[in-house]
Amino acid sequence: MRIFATLAVILGALALPAAAQSPTALGPTVSPSPVHLLPKLAVAPAPVRGAMLTKADADAFLDGFVPYAIDQADIAGGVVVVVKDGQVLTERGFGYSDIKSRKPVDPETTMFRPGSTSKLFTWTSVMQLVQAGKLDLDRDVNDYLDFRIPPAFGKPITLRDLMTHTAGFEESAKFLIVFDPKANKSLEAVLKRWIPARIYAPGAMPAYSNYGCALAGYIVQHVSGEPFDAYVQHHIFDPLGMRHSSFVQPLPASLVPFMATGYQQASMKPEGYELVGLAPAGALAASGGDMAKFMIAHLENGGPLLNPQTAALMHAPANTPIPGMPPMALGFYHEDRNGQTIIGHAGDLNFFHTDLHLFLDKGVGLFMSFNSVGKGGAVHTVRERLFEQFTDRYFPAAAPDLPTAPTAHADGLVLAGHYVSSRASTTNFLKALNLIGGTSVVLNGDDTITVGALANAAGVPKRWREVAHWQWQEVGGSDRLGALVENGQVVRFAPAGLAPIIEFVPATASMNAGWIMPVAGIALFVMLVTALSWPIVALVRRSYAYRPGIVGRGLLLHRTTRATAWLMLAVFGGWAALVSILTGDASAFDGRLDVWMRLLQLLLIVAIVGTLLSIWNVQAVLSRPGKHKLATVWGVVFALSALFLVWLSLDVKLLTATLEF
Repeated sequence: MRIFATLAVILGALALPAAAQSPTALGPTVSPSPVHLLPKLAVAPAPVRGAMLTKADADAFLDGFVPYAIDQADIAGGVVVVVKDGQVLTERGFGYSDIKSRKPVDPETTMFRPGSTSKLFTWTSVMQLVQAGKLDLDRDVNDYLDFRIPPAFGKPITLRDLMTHTAGFEESAKFLIVFDPKANKSLEAVLKRWIPARIYAPGAMPAYSNYGCALAGYIVQHVSGEPFDAYVQHHIFDPLGMRHSSFVQPLPASLVPFMATGYQQASMKPEGYELVGLAPAGALAASGGDMAKFMIAHLENGGPLLNPQTAALMHAPANTPIPGMPPMALGFYHEDRNGQTIIGHAGDLNFFHTDLHLFLDKGVGLFMSFNSVGKGGAVHTVRERLFEQFTDRYFPAAAPDLPTAPTAHADGLVLAGHYVSSRASTTNFLKALNLIGGTSVVLNGDDTITVGALANAAGVPKRWREVAHWQWQEVGGSDRLGALVENGQVVRFAPAGLAPIIEFVPATASMNAGWIMPVAGIALFVMLVTALSWPIVALVRRSYAYRPGIVGRGLLLHRTTRATAWLMLAVFGGWAALVSILTGDASAFDGRLDVWMRLLQLLLIVAIVGTLLSIWNVQAVLSRPGKHKLATVWGVVFALSALFLVWLSLDVKLLTATLEF
């Protein structure tokens, strides 16, 4: 159904990195999966001699890739920086920081918005205070706050949980991004406005959380006694000489001339400066040259920011949600590839898209940022391919030729089914988006599997071949997928690029789109036919001067069912329209649509009353002398359809006491 398809659009921003996060921003677009994360008994990839990573070769490589890529993708401009052995190897600006003035990108001074890559500054700040003995990674975060995170699951949340995205918070979206400075609220106000429900026990499930990172930033602010943006300025920017970087929103006047303009596409109108409510999770503005200094500091065992022991702790695996898949470090996630230990972080606002990768074994860092989404979200493919080709060019490895595992068929049968994202909500309408954005795993005739949500750049679902127990390899590609199975039941699965931060978990019966979506489609079709039949039948009766025999209470109940049909269509169509607005304009999350949400909830309440009356109508039809069989059957079908839609609306939280989400 078109209504459900429209509603589904926004979930990609909430649950899958490829669409970033938004709502449409701050999400981690994770780079391609590692090819060296093989089963324990497999042979590691053999090293292959690659190109020498020199400035001349890197420049030639970038010149052969980036200009063509951004031109074809309709991306206004970008910056790419490569550091090596404590020095900037090359920093390149491509395209324009502003289309109208034809202002080129200056890699040293042009400022981009790294989105969730900002989190690395928050996590580095946390580790500085851990190093200073002011914070403890394993202590209840409530000990560092001036408000309380309510208890749940009998376990406190720790900073380690926040840094590994395992605190268990549901998704938070309201006031995530605004454009009007007057609507921008302080970090304290945003955090205290509404505390997301905890839907997983601490440490139990990776579920990427902007709220969790912002909470850590507030702890830095509260414990240090400095506003968060001032702390980062004094303890990271100043020591590194990052003069074209700021968390201040809006930007200080002195930096405004250096800020690149954001675009949906280069051929479209310029967009405004995005103000991130959960600032520590994504508010940074920084130049490529400044990001080079940050990368060098981490590659040099913390540089002036952290001592070597603290840096090593931050970079090391902190947990491995799925065996054989990349681990999560403290703030960084591992994206190891070709036998190289690589940590990094990606980030997306609406109009800026970024990746940062640190090749720890080689002392090499790669940073890229672009100021447009591009045609069809092409910027994500550009970033993935740039990372892939850079790694394969300078640090290649021969992928081992692994045979299909003998467990392929049996394991595929176990994995087959419907799943939802671990990054989800349970107390507000965002729950509906998780239902709609669920995915299915199908076992193919050749014992490969297909995951509906995991497609290649052409939009074709990838096929996966099992190469070891609960480990799959992309057919014709380098991506990897793994599952955690306990007592014969799937606990979670994910591709390598998602595994450290977001999982697919088995859908419960009430969240299983496999049966809910078809039934919902049928129910809405029944509503549509019933709604349209009202004026059509009335016109036909008028044309033939026919007067039906239904009068009194029977006629009132008959008309009530028709009115209920129109109300149901209005409710579901209205939510589809709201979601469409929110998807296209992230600033609409600033509360301006609350009145419309309340109106839809009021209509839903009336529709619920109408549904109860439709049940009464069935009784009235059954007791009516000379009842028509078709009218009886349709009355029952209508009542059942309306009851289903009421249940669905309540289950996915379209009717709530508050409008916090």
